[in-house]
Amino acid sequence: QVQLEESGGGLVQAGGSLRLSCAASGIIFRINPMGWYRQAPGKQRELVATITRGGSTNYGDSVKGRFTISRDNAKNTVDLQMNSLKPEDTAVYYCNAPTGIRDYWGRGTQVTVSA
Repeated sequence: QVQLEESGGGLVQAGGSLRLSCAASGIIFRINPMGWYRQAPGKQRELVATITRGGSTNYGDSVKGRFTISRDNAKNTVDLQMNSLKPEDTAVYYCNAPTGIRDYWGRGTQVTVSA
């Protein structure tokens, strides 16, 4: 059974930082690409960042230069370091594991950035 569990969300002031973490189980983590997505109220879910099994990264335009995705294959975790946060970063952040069979999603963690 695949499980993705996010942690690290919370309330932060604009300009601050947060670090999200996703713990994965039930997949061969070291060969699986991983990603972070977010969904704000009334908006569609959007890409935040992805990382391949080899460590290559891709970022959504709105977070480039501020967010960093990383993975630890020994711990089966993928982290998202978020710096210089803005109120428009407020959303529920979801961990994603796109396997060859289907996409798996965590339950999400709320990030709220106050002005």
